[in-house]
Amino acid sequence: MNAEKAEEKQDYNPFEHRQVKKPTSDVRSAANLIKSSLGSGLLAGPLAFANAGWGVGLFGTILVGIICGHCIHILVKTSQKCCVLEKKPSLGYAETCKAAFMNGPKGVRRFAGFASVFAEFALLCTYAGVCCIYTVLISDSVKQLVDRFAPSTILPVEYYCLIFLVPIILLCQIRYLKFLAIFSSIANILLLTVYIVCLYYIFGGDITFEGKHAAGNPARYPAFLSTVIFAMEGVGVVMPIENTMKTPQHFLGCPSVLVVAMSIIVFLYGTLGTFGYLRYGDVLKGSITLNLPTEEWPAVLAKVSIALSIFLTYPLQFYVVIDIFTRYTQHRIKENYRQIVQIVARTLGVCACVGIGMALPLLEQILNIVGALFYSILGLIIPSVIETVFRWDDLGKWNWILWKNIFIGLFGLLCLVSGCTVTIMDIIAILHRKTE
Repeated sequence: MNAEKAEEKQDYNPFEHRQVKKPTSDVRSAANLIKSSLGSGLLAGPLAFANAGWGVGLFGTILVGIICGHCIHILVKTSQKCCVLEKKPSLGYAETCKAAFMNGPKGVRRFAGFASVFAEFALLCTYAGVCCIYTVLISDSVKQLVDRFAPSTILPVEYYCLIFLVPIILLCQIRYLKFLAIFSSIANILLLTVYIVCLYYIFGGDITFEGKHAAGNPARYPAFLSTVIFAMEGVGVVMPIENTMKTPQHFLGCPSVLVVAMSIIVFLYGTLGTFGYLRYGDVLKGSITLNLPTEEWPAVLAKVSIALSIFLTYPLQFYVVIDIFTRYTQHRIKENYRQIVQIVARTLGVCACVGIGMALPLLEQILNIVGALFYSILGLIIPSVIETVFRWDDLGKWNWILWKNIFIGLFGLLCLVSGCTVTIMDIIAILHRKTE
């Protein structure tokens, strides 16, 4: 029984063997976790509620928050137990997948390598997609302001993507999570400012249930789930955050870094989604800030704040992409060249993400695709699979862990298939309208 073996080998404490150059405090770790989840996903909340209805939206947000939080919990718990069995101080996301299979039933051990490669590929695609979304959101927000205050210099959104290319490249040269946590804290303050300004405009108008549905069209529920999962999940940076904490024991438990962060995320998303939908109805855009007036200074403050907040969060999301590259290439590169290779890789990586964002400037649709496809795999399906494999000989009374994980896996698969189907149909409809 692997879970029991881990308990028996407590003579090896992975936390005592970790050597982190720049360890992060509990507060900074919580800030990183909150910021890795909230951002464009939070501001898309009202549109998600417009797809689901305010009643289904509120219930769905709480349910998805609990499921996502639980999946992060079982991922980190499994990783910590694998560290004990493997006698390693820390494991990344893909390494945890590999270790879980290697310490699982004999029949699945030969799939350990595939599990690791698949997880790495999913991580890479997910966070490259997030960086593309962030590029479009920054550019959209700034374009709105420039179009309003300098109408003589109206440019396509693709030009703004190019304008922000160099600043993003420079920001993404920062390498340590401890320093990125400073930017995350500033970004969280800016995001809170945007949240307050959005509530100011929401409650400054007519909030009414008239014409608003408690339950929307079931055909649009997949789009709602895709957006909520995107907003809730920061699973790709969970292991780096836990691995670089001063006191990683505080990541799990109650109260803990995870519980505090997820509670704040669910509260902010649920309140902004509900009241935003009740205020603006079905005319919502991909980000609620795009619905705010451009001639009033609080709205201008919100638009500037969200652009700056997402800009400061960009390197945290890009950290996952470059971390995968570094782990696969660093041992093959001579020490003298590692510095220049890092600079070049970070530059080319940002250029690729900005290029894709320019090619597909459909904010809502890209967001839904990333949420439905990649976050469903990373945040729901993979954690449920690795816990089941790792605990195969100890699945609890009546195999409740197995049944629980089957439910999570099927839920993730449903979100994946239905979310991608609805979003692809939306993209086809938009492109068709443009060609008419």
